[in-house]
Amino acid sequence: MAEPPKLSPLETLRHSAAHILAQAVKQIYPETKIAIGPPIDEGFYYDFDRKEPFTPEDIEKIEKRMKEIIARDYKFERSEVPQEEAKKILEKLKEPYKLEILAGIPDPIVSFYQDGDFMDLCEGPHVASTGNVKVVKLLSIAGAYWRGSEKNPMLQRIYGTAFPTQQELDEFLRVREEAKRRDHRRLMVELELMSIQESAGAGLVFYHPKGALVRYLIEEKIRREHLKRGYQFVSTPHLLKSDIWIRSGHYQNYKELMFIFKNEDGQEYGVKPMNCPGHILIYQSRTRSYREFPLRFFELGNVYRNEKSGVLHGTLRVRGFTQDDAHIFIMPEQLEREVDSILDFTFEILKQFGFKE
Repeated sequence: MAEPPKLSPLETLRHSAAHILAQAVKQIYPETKIAIGPPIDEGFYYDFDRKEPFTPEDIEKIEKRMKEIIARDYKFERSEVPQEEAKKILEKLKEPYKLEILAGIPDPIVSFYQDGDFMDLCEGPHVASTGNVKVVKLLSIAGAYWRGSEKNPMLQRIYGTAFPTQQELDEFLRVREEAKRRDHRRLMVELELMSIQESAGAGLVFYHPKGALVRYLIEEKIRREHLKRGYQFVSTPHLLKSDIWIRSGHYQNYKELMFIFKNEDGQEYGVKPMNCPGHILIYQSRTRSYREFPLRFFELGNVYRNEKSGVLHGTLRVRGFTQDDAHIFIMPEQLEREVDSILDFTFEILKQFGFKE
């Protein structure tokens, strides 16, 4: 039996709140199937399989029930059972997603947590009782494919957050509202900078005249700064034969996130998700002298990654983007000085663009 993962006190609080969210949903809508509910940076979520979509009115009911469960101060009780017994429990509860999770756990003994009338397959940890959760707020509803794959059912994800005090929650909500007001997905459209055209493909950014001008100015600034520091410009193709991606290891380790296709001759190609192999091929194109080192190759390289649709997010998580990318070839004795130089370069550029902390 594996030990519960190490979580911070706030993560433990939020993990417990996710458990309470699932409990509230099951009490109000018993036919709903539950999937996973981890803590995340801003709170927690839980994924549910329910025929009817959750409405804002449903969310109000669920949050009210969560607060009732918190007020009852049920103890979180951990139990450890053999795999076979766990399977029988989940079959009785009619929880197919939990059964699938169970099948992927290698340990012969697994853990459940129960509070009140609700039991969940979970490695923990949780707070001592529901009353320790104190302050919760449900935030939004979204769709999420089971295990992040478009081949699996679409589930409903309810996001929430939890804090030790009401004051902390109020401050979080204030900052969140301010962030909504400044959300780049809204501003990029309102300012006519760029757009994402779903008809052309999700996660692909179109730069409009104003946005393209801003991009041009930034790119020219970046190019000049690289030239000042001894970098040499290179440019590599957008696609390479799969043989190259096999040599680099991308094919074996990254293939599911690559766009792979065959041409009419049956030769397989991969659209580049990274610029590394192209830069190395340039380096290997001839014998190099030690006098050339450090050899700094730089490219504003366009790359494409077959990100799952569930993780795409405005221009922060896309399928096509441009990397300010460099590969530096050095001798061992040059390593320390080169690392110092890269760090100085990075901080200088961040400072020039207004990032001072």
